[in-house]
Amino acid sequence: MKSIIDEWDTVEIPTPPGVDRVELDPGSTALLVLDIQNQNCNEERRPRCVRSLPGVVDLLGRARGAGAPVVFSLTSSADRNDIRVEVRPMDGEPVVRSGVDKFHGTELEEILLAAGVDTAIITGTSAHGAVLHTATGAALRGLNVIVPVDCISSSDPYAEQYTVWHLANGPGSRRRVTLTTSDGIIFVKQNPRKHNNRQDYPMHS
Repeated sequence: MKSIIDEWDTVEIPTPPGVDRVELDPGSTALLVLDIQNQNCNEERRPRCVRSLPGVVDLLGRARGAGAPVVFSLTSSADRNDIRVEVRPMDGEPVVRSGVDKFHGTELEEILLAAGVDTAIITGTSAHGAVLHTATGAALRGLNVIVPVDCISSSDPYAEQYTVWHLANGPGSRRRVTLTTSDGIIFVKQNPRKHNNRQDYPMHS
């Protein structure tokens, strides 16, 4: 049998998954802004991240205006001051620091639980690192996951393409991930007694 390496040049690109418009309750939805730092989001290293910033900035402003909680993340060696000024946290907005999975070794899950969150919007860089693994981690914890495809970035488009395909098709994420765009996200305040549809699954560290 030939390996995937042998067949690499013959593999056809799959049809792109669809994107949907979504209406989200800011009372149960959190926006996650992952690893958008001066060191990795600049014209020299990752210009695609720079080009994604307007969408993230717009979404961040609308989430804050609607009263949705916002959580930021850093890479393992960074600190709060490394976050790009366009998306810098406001006082009181939490920041977690970890590797590619922002749930691992951090208080992210506790932050979301305390805020009554059942839906997480995932934005940031790198798509095939922090976005992919944190989105999958959120889905495995029973959260609904919204990924605006214009608000994730990597060093090259293939990594973004792979990430989007994986989230839409992977067994750990496909049932809980919705792909959208930043302007396809609408915050609509709902009944405060709305049922929280988070489903808890056993997790193993």
